[in-house]
Amino acid sequence: MAAPGYPGPQPGYPAASPPYPMPQPHPIPTAPSPGFNVYPAPGPGPGVPPQPPPRGYQEHATTPQHHRQAPDPHATITPYMPVGTGIPPALEYLTQIDQILIHQKVELVEAFIGFEGNNKYEILNSLGQQIFHAEEQNDCCTRNCCGSLRRFSMRVEDTAGREVLRMVRPLKCVSCWCPCCLQELEVQCPPGITIGHVVQTWHPFMPKFSIQNAEKETVLRVLGPCFAFSCGGDVTFEVKTLDESRGVGRISKQWSGLLKEVFTDTDNFGIQFPMDLDVKIKAVLLGACFLIDFMFFEKTGEVGQRSSVITS
Repeated sequence: MAAPGYPGPQPGYPAASPPYPMPQPHPIPTAPSPGFNVYPAPGPGPGVPPQPPPRGYQEHATTPQHHRQAPDPHATITPYMPVGTGIPPALEYLTQIDQILIHQKVELVEAFIGFEGNNKYEILNSLGQQIFHAEEQNDCCTRNCCGSLRRFSMRVEDTAGREVLRMVRPLKCVSCWCPCCLQELEVQCPPGITIGHVVQTWHPFMPKFSIQNAEKETVLRVLGPCFAFSCGGDVTFEVKTLDESRGVGRISKQWSGLLKEVFTDTDNFGIQFPMDLDVKIKAVLLGACFLIDFMFFEKTGEVGQRSSVITS
């Protein structure tokens, strides 16, 4: 029964609405997982200044392009690449080999009618792959009148046709009675810049050569046999140290077969040298091989026979 003085609920009023849901209390944070940083609550006093981003981090989304700084060169790992010093261009490959094969091309006109043409050579590695091509540059009169004594300029090109070496041989004497005018060959790389010389050393009955650097300082010596002729075998010129006490390589004229040896002057050579030998001296040894070929295994212009140590 209603209290006196307070009227009861009047008819027609809607029933009371259900109560509003009460907000749930915030869950208590649990302990942080391992590996995450726990930052302390800011205390009184000045705030902690913002720390720079870690090294190598770049804000691609927030940093404008014109305000982006250049990357730190020390943050990038660059693979180690050894850089050679003092190596002429296009001779880098010679640092990786210790043997060169030289094959002289057969000239059919020279073989049949005896007309002397420019010598051409293929320079190969030990696998038979061509690395250089060499061709003599000379005139017709000099080739056929001077024979093996002729002066020439040898042009050595790489597989792309670029001249990488030039070898110049002046007109000199080969007689052992003229020690003041013996054979000589200059090696240039690139053309116009001298890197070494091959100079014949006087000896009464044995071929000897000095391998010199650009300053005309003797580095190695080449000693040949008394008779630069062999039937059925190779002819070897030993490459020795400066004091001739130890051999470090060789230049070998290889036996090409009876028909080629008799009817042509097409020759095959092999050069062996230490792997760590200076590439400039390796190129000079290549020039020594060409000079030996002209001096002892090229047909002479007068009698149509090859030169030898005794007849020179």
